[in-house]
Order: sequence, then structure tokens, then C-alpha cells
Amino acid sequence: MKKEDKELVVAELTERLRTSDTLLVADYRGLTMPQIDALRSRLIESGARFTVVKNTLTRRAAEAAGADALLTLLEGPSAIAFLEADGDMVAAAKALADSARESRVLAIRGGVMQGRAITAEEVQSLATLPPLDILRSQVLAAIIAPVTAIAGLVNAPLQNLYGLLEARIDQLGGADEPAAEETLEPAPEEPTAEADEPTQADAPASDSQESPDNQEETD
Repeated sequence: MKKEDKELVVAELTERLRTSDTLLVADYRGLTMPQIDALRSRLIESGARFTVVKNTLTRRAAEAAGADALLTLLEGPSAIAFLEADGDMVAAAKALADSARESRVLAIRGGVMQGRAITAEEVQSLATLPPLDILRSQVLAAIIAPVTAIAGLVNAPLQNLYGLLEARIDQLGGADEPAAEETLEPAPEEPTAEADEPTQADAPASDSQESPDNQEETD
């Protein structure tokens, strides 16, 4: 390859590394051209671009782009799947995992996810996740579920709330309040023994003085 061509390849790789947050790296040694083409087609469907470049040129591009996490993965012939902005990372990982299982030749080395290096085992774990649209639905359902529960509480019948308040009032002894108010009225005074016995001043006049007829008889 001419020097001018090499510089062009490095410049293109550098731009891809700067614009791609996620990429997957694999050792493609032993794959036939039909197998590479089939894998490239599956990766394109998932929004990834499959590129085979010499490591010397890839290292130069990684250094220029500041992609230090990629340098540790460049050992031996390497193929890189660059994920586009709207690509499906799970589908791309599944395409590589299926190719590795079917060919028994392709070996996944790892990748870079948002600037962080990930291992081959983590790429395999990504491949076992459900598709992106189903994954989004599951996440959305997990977010909506608490909101639905709160809405159900807000829309509960008001009589239930009223019954709860009444039960709480009874628990706090609210039902005994009327009896407490009755004890505040003063009790009537009981008559004393002296008041029951009539005094001499209260006796009838017929008992304390003789009638005029009786006085004439005595005379």
C-alpha cells in the first residue's frame, strides 16, 4: 500500500474512532470471504460497519483519536465493528456471537463502550439481552408501573378515605368525648339532715297557740 493510501486510511479510521462511542473487536483469522461478507451484512442490519485494517494503521488512528482503550485489544489480525449513532449494540454483539459459534473460528476480543473498555465476556452478555425495542419496552414498563400505582391511589373512592379517618378517630378515643362532656355538669346537692326536720318557727300556728274557744272553756 502506498504511503498516500495509508495516510488516507489512518485519517478515515481516526474520524470513525472520534465519532463512534461504541465498537466491537474480533479476531477474524480463519474466516472465508463468504463468511466475512455474511457477517458484514448482518452487522450493517444492526447499524454497525465492519472494517478489517492492519493493526499498525489502527494503532496510529487510535493514538490520533485518543482512543487508548482500543490499543489493548489490537493483538493479531483485528476486525472492528463501528456502531453508528442509531445502531443496535445488542444486535451487533449477537451477530458477532453467532458468527463465533457457527464458524468456530471468529474470536471476540472485547470492545469499547462510551470510552470504556469491555471484555469479551461482557460482549457475550450483551448478545444474550433481548432486542433493543423489547428492552426499551421493559424499561418503560418498569418506569410506568410506580406511576400507575400512584394514580390508582389518587383515584380511590373518597368513602374509603372517610372510613379510614373514622377508624383512626375511634382508635384515638374520639368516641368517648361526649361522655367526658357530661361529667362537667355539677351534680345536685343532697339535702342535709337538719333541713328534713321542721323547726319551731316552721310549725303550724294551730300547734303553738290555743284557739279562742278553748280559752273560754278554761275560764
